[in-house]
Amino acid sequence: MSSTAEARVLMQDAWPIRRFGKLDNIFYHAVRFISPRVNKDFTPRRARSIWEGTARRIDSEEMDALRAAIIEEAHREQQELRARLADLDEKVAAFGARVAREAVARKGE
Repeated sequence: MSSTAEARVLMQDAWPIRRFGKLDNIFYHAVRFISPRVNKDFTPRRARSIWEGTARRIDSEEMDALRAAIIEEAHREQQELRARLADLDEKVAAFGARVAREAVARKGE
């Protein structure tokens, strides 16, 4: 796989469209994340060219930043999943407690 194709996949995985809603949001967040990590000027236009796979080359700094973005996205997603699982655990526990109370109430009748 060429570096431009790999960068495209990394970028699309790091900033999924389902989370950000539209491409302008993706490019804004990509620029905010990547700019401090590279020595050159990283612009929304550059982000778009990587996203679309039309970039002619990918610098090693950019590739490193994209890999770091993947790790950040994985951590964020993991935290979201843990929070969701905690919510589900609470709902299941509450349901179980309600069922137990109803069973006790029926026995007492």
